[in-house]
Amino acid sequence: MLNDFGNRPAGALKTAEVGAYTFEAGGRLPDVTLAYETWGTLNEDGSNAILVAHALTGDSHVAATAADPSIGWWEGLLGPGRPIDTERWFVIAPAMVGGCYGSTGPASLDPEGKPYGSRFPFVTIRDSVHLEARLAQALGIERFHTVIGGSMGGARALEWAVTYPEMVEGVAVFACGAASTAEQIAFGQAQVLAVENDPHFAGGDYYAGPAPQAGLGLARRIAHITYRAEYELAVRFGRSAQGSEDPFGAPQRRRGRYQVESYLDHQAEKLLKRFDPNAYIVLAEALMSHDVGRGRGGVDQALAGVTAVPFLAAVTTDRLYFPEQSQEIADAVPGEHQVHMIDSPIGHDGFLTSAEQLGDAMRETLRLGTHTSLAASLAHQQL
Repeated sequence: MLNDFGNRPAGALKTAEVGAYTFEAGGRLPDVTLAYETWGTLNEDGSNAILVAHALTGDSHVAATAADPSIGWWEGLLGPGRPIDTERWFVIAPAMVGGCYGSTGPASLDPEGKPYGSRFPFVTIRDSVHLEARLAQALGIERFHTVIGGSMGGARALEWAVTYPEMVEGVAVFACGAASTAEQIAFGQAQVLAVENDPHFAGGDYYAGPAPQAGLGLARRIAHITYRAEYELAVRFGRSAQGSEDPFGAPQRRRGRYQVESYLDHQAEKLLKRFDPNAYIVLAEALMSHDVGRGRGGVDQALAGVTAVPFLAAVTTDRLYFPEQSQEIADAVPGEHQVHMIDSPIGHDGFLTSAEQLGDAMRETLRLGTHTSLAASLAHQQL
């Protein structure tokens, strides 16, 4: 079912029913729908498939399509003639379970026609990957040439490489570590509590009344500060007032805003127009759960079993996922691997705005210029 959040033009989304599912933490859904978009054509042997995983508040619209020509969130990487050339590769981008872009989420209706709301199960990154594997099977894809994503999408991509090594030839992880750190969990908790403490939250069952938009707006402000670098905020805004507003213009409580406050207000307002607060909680807690080493003897042991060719990328100014976290993945995956740096002054969001800097390196490392098997290419290099 498509809910009221993130409606798309007719034909932009495809959906697949992937069956009942019991989540890691024990919750269960009697049926799960996954929404997705595709680009290109799957060849006869299914060997040209690439999966792109979105970030926390992202969706399946990675790049423009005929059905939806609006600009996607990773246009710099995906499309004809781009690093992931859709005239060569069949690309699938699923909307993660628990979200609000067509896949089953808290606003979806249960078999009795009521929104799941507070009854929606706790979802982990690993759960999302298990369900995406079902989607791949339904589409006739036995193996992906590459699974790629950034931030939460990077967590999903790495989990793919660890959970289904037989299905992943190459894995590209942008701006993400092998497990959420204490600080990242702390940021996540603050965002979740911002939503839950909104007086309209109603324990998650608010769909018949006003949504907890103030709480979601606050969560977005907290998150967005971590997505941008201090230097960028200083250069763009400094201590300047917003227009004619005077931060010192009231004798009691301050009324005027600084420019940076207006910027955060704007980011919050944009999210309120397209996102379900419950879905934000589900996905934020899923990202907090991210740990490829959980139940596998730790991160190093889990990554030692990765057989996919890795492409690891970090942003020079990222203060949410530090570049050294990408280096930890490089050190733990068998072989010698470079962490490719995106040079951007803006911070974490540089993986979205400047990923095309790494286009040539991606083509070479992941063999995106041919349909040659990555395993065969790697073996040839080692001769």
